[in-house]
Amino acid sequence: MSIWGRLLGGAAGFALGGPIGAILGVMAGSAFDKKKQRSFNYSQISQNQKQQIFTISFIILSAKLAKSDGQVTNDEIQAFKDKFNVPKSELTKVGKIFNEAKKDVYGYKQIADQVGQLFKDNTLLLEEMLNNLFYIAASDGHISVNEIDLLRSISQSFSFDEKTFQRLFQTHLKDSSSDPYKILGVDRDDSDQEIRKKWIELNKEHHPDNLIAKGMPEEFIEQSNKELAAINLAYDKIKEIRSTT
Repeated sequence: MSIWGRLLGGAAGFALGGPIGAILGVMAGSAFDKKKQRSFNYSQISQNQKQQIFTISFIILSAKLAKSDGQVTNDEIQAFKDKFNVPKSELTKVGKIFNEAKKDVYGYKQIADQVGQLFKDNTLLLEEMLNNLFYIAASDGHISVNEIDLLRSISQSFSFDEKTFQRLFQTHLKDSSSDPYKILGVDRDDSDQEIRKKWIELNKEHHPDNLIAKGMPEEFIEQSNKELAAINLAYDKIKEIRSTT
C-alpha cells in the first residue's frame, strides 16, 4: 500500500493539533510519554509508523521551505506532487497538510527541532529528509539565499555539522560547481585509503534496501539514488584528480 494512503490518522492529528499534533498523531501510544512530552522510544513503533512520521514531517518542512522565499511557486508544488508520486486520490489530503503548514502560525524551527529529536537515533533518515528538502528548494531552477539559510537551520536542528550540510548541498549544485571532496565529506589531505573507506561507507548507508529498513518510504528512494550517483561521481573525480597530480 502506498504511504500516501496511510496518512489519514496524521491528517486528522494535524487538524486537531497543528504540525506537532500531526507528527505525534501517527505514533504508537506506547512510544511517546504524553506526560513528559519529551520521552520517545523510536524502536517501539512499527515500520509503517516510521514511514508515516517521516512523510508527514517532510510535507510540513517542504511547505515551510517553499514559503521561505516569500511565495510558494507552482513549480515547487508540482515538484512535490510529481517527485513523490502522490496519487490523485490522496492529493486533497496531502494538500491540506501542505497548505496548513505553509501558514505562518507555526514556525519551521519548532517543527525541525522536534523532527530532529524524534529521529535523533536515526541520523541517516534525517540526512535523507534534508536531501529531499534540497530537491524541493532547487525545483524552481535555483536555491535562494533564504532557502539556503532555512536549510542550514534545519540541518542544525538535526544536529548536523557544517561538513554534513555541505556534503548534501554540494550534491545539488551543477556538476561544474560542486566540490567532490565536500560531497564525500572528506578533506583534501586525507589519504587514498581514507577516502575510499568513506566512499564505501556512504554507499552502504545510502543503499535503497538499507534506507527502507531504516524507515524511509519507497516513494522517496528515487532522490536518494541520485545522491548515491553524485557520491560515486565525486569519488571518480577525486581518483582522476589524484592520478594527474
